Amino acid sequence: MALLNDQIRDQVSEMLVDLPNVVRLVMFKKAEDCPYCSIIEELITEVASTSDRVTVEVYDIEHDKEQVAAYGIDKAPVIAIVGAKDYGLRFFGIPANYEFSTLLHGIQVAGAGEPAQLDAATKSFLAGLNKPVHYEVFVTPTCPYCPGAAVLAFDMAVHSDYVKADVVEAGEFPDLAGRYNVMGVPLNVLNHTQRVEGRAPAQMIVDAIKASL
Repeated sequence: MALLNDQIRDQVSEMLVDLPNVVRLVMFKKAEDCPYCSIIEELITEVASTSDRVTVEVYDIEHDKEQVAAYGIDKAPVIAIVGAKDYGLRFFGIPANYEFSTLLHGIQVAGAGEPAQLDAATKSFLAGLNKPVHYEVFVTPTCPYCPGAAVLAFDMAVHSDYVKADVVEAGEFPDLAGRYNVMGVPLNVLNHTQRVEGRAPAQMIVDAIKASL
């Protein structure tokens, strides 16, 4: 049985019809201890089937070492959302429920090659970056506020070559969530040191990036 019904397929197709660039959904899975790997692969395959501008590649994190190194992958399951270039958009875990919209937004901005919602001040700050920023957003599929936080991270990564955005489904990566003491979502973590709780405005994230650098 298909994961996407006809109505959702039509909506997704309409959202992705005018992508300026082809987007590759590059998935890394693992053979053991990955209950959602097959579902994630099926989901992104169905999404790709709605648009000739979206393709899917699937690799094994244990065996496909060349691709693992090329995309800087250190855990699975993960989807790298790659447009005309690799903007550093990563979704770790299953993009289900509310997080399905995060996946679709990632495809749209990677395909466009420019952010959808950043204000001028944020763009100006990002244009002046000269040090790398690892921007992690912890989410869960049932959190209605999480996509807003994830979208901001993806937009910043598309706008700046120095920003790498990891959206992490906290329940699937309990060790990582425990390392940052994730008690609620969304939680934004900048360069492993600065925490911003909730769906924070861009200026709060900018301030946290400055503090992390």
